Amino acid sequence: MRARTTTAAVLAASLLLVATAQAQAPESFRVISPIFGQLVSFTMPSNFAVVFENTKGGHYIREAVLKGETPELWTQMITVTGEKGMTLTPGASPEKFAGSIAGGFKSACPDSFAARPFGAMNFGRFEGFAAVIGCGRVDSGPTRHSETALLVTLKGATDYYTIQWAERGPEADEPPVNDERWQARLRDLSPIELCPIVSGEAAPYPSCVNKS
Repeated sequence: MRARTTTAAVLAASLLLVATAQAQAPESFRVISPIFGQLVSFTMPSNFAVVFENTKGGHYIREAVLKGETPELWTQMITVTGEKGMTLTPGASPEKFAGSIAGGFKSACPDSFAARPFGAMNFGRFEGFAAVIGCGRVDSGPTRHSETALLVTLKGATDYYTIQWAERGPEADEPPVNDERWQARLRDLSPIELCPIVSGEAAPYPSCVNKS
């Protein structure tokens, strides 16, 4: 009887430790980054890790993939980009910017391209647009695959930004743009915000954190 009690106690303690560890490990975390003229803030799942970042001229890009994957071999990727001074471009809008990115997808797979617009959105006081775009068949990489992405474009005070959550899967005649998971992922990335850069303020950028 005592042995059983001890075993049960050990099992209960083990389960408690597992539950405590799970409670302590956040499912997601707030990412706030200074990109050109503003702080870009969104929520990223904790199972992603940044694997690439680069600024070249007026273009910024940062890529995160599932932990254990690489920039070349990945199944999911969250990408953040910035285009410096793009608000000065005549006729620019979040919808047109999304359309130009979708056009790049379509040129890569004219026979298997599909898109599903979520439409214009406001992120705080800033205009944005969201859509799902994808290719059913892409030949880049080690094997032919599908590639679908939730695309969010934002018009900042002086610059344009994108947040993209892409996923690769088996090749198909059409990418799964109508899957409900894209709406769920848009919620997972929220809140998406643009904040002013405060002179002298360093990470974790409390002025932006406290904004929410």
